[in-house]
Amino acid sequence: MNNPCDNLGLLLHDNARLMRRRFEARATGLGLSSSQWRLLAITLREGRVTQARLAERLEIEPISVSRLVDRMEQAGWVGREADPADRRIRLVVPTDRALKAHAGIRSMIKGVIAEALQGFADSEREEVIGLLERISANLSDAAPAPAADDVQEARA
Repeated sequence: MNNPCDNLGLLLHDNARLMRRRFEARATGLGLSSSQWRLLAITLREGRVTQARLAERLEIEPISVSRLVDRMEQAGWVGREADPADRRIRLVVPTDRALKAHAGIRSMIKGVIAEALQGFADSEREEVIGLLERISANLSDAAPAPAADDVQEARA
């Protein structure tokens, strides 16, 4: 008999993918690709962000972030500024266009979340969010080295 936790990673990944897809379907009028709206969401949430931080958050190579920012800068969604503490570093910042679109984007996100949690009682919604926050906290700490038994089992 399978342990229900065996599918946890797949379920989390699939649900995140489905939510991204649903958001993309709602956001087609903005003319942003999935990668572009994720980058925009990060800049709207964090303000000024280095391209290195964006690469880390988006899990893509820095050169890919540079190209992505180039396209978004040309479309008027983001701009680049020198870091006041280190002029060699360029910060990516949301433009007025992005700031004006922010409320609409947040509304789309809320709609997708409402759809995802449809049929859940308020207490269930709070529980799901709390449990996911605990998973994030558990995995956000420095990752321990894998146990030798885990590595051997994975190779088998």
